[in-house]
Amino acid sequence: MPTSILNLKNAPLQTPKLPGLHLIGDLFECSCESNRMFDAEWIAHHCLQLVEDAGLTAIAHVFHPFGEGGGVTGMVILAESHLSLHTWPEDGLVTIDVYVCNYSTDNRDKARRLFDALIHTYAPQNPRTFSIDRV
Repeated sequence: MPTSILNLKNAPLQTPKLPGLHLIGDLFECSCESNRMFDAEWIAHHCLQLVEDAGLTAIAHVFHPFGEGGGVTGMVILAESHLSLHTWPEDGLVTIDVYVCNYSTDNRDKARRLFDALIHTYAPQNPRTFSIDRV
């Protein structure tokens, strides 16, 4: 049986609403305080505060430390979608991912505030950021 491939490249939106916004950051050469790379409890508290400050709504969260000298991976589930974060202290690298939908209101500026605050937290010397409009 042949494999079907779904191509939405030219598919029209079903409703005339604002697209969701997906912000992605690869933060190289972070020059932040070391606890911001290792301390899962600090990172979780800080992310939750930044979510609130941006005007978004946290529903649940999990942050997992990878032991002595290891980084942290974490996620905040938002009513508007999600925030994920991963640290690699040994490489001075952090990756962040903020996605919001705009089902009932425009959350794009809130997502940008959260994303910018996270970049500021990690003070990368060489950030690569991407902004993608999503359905």
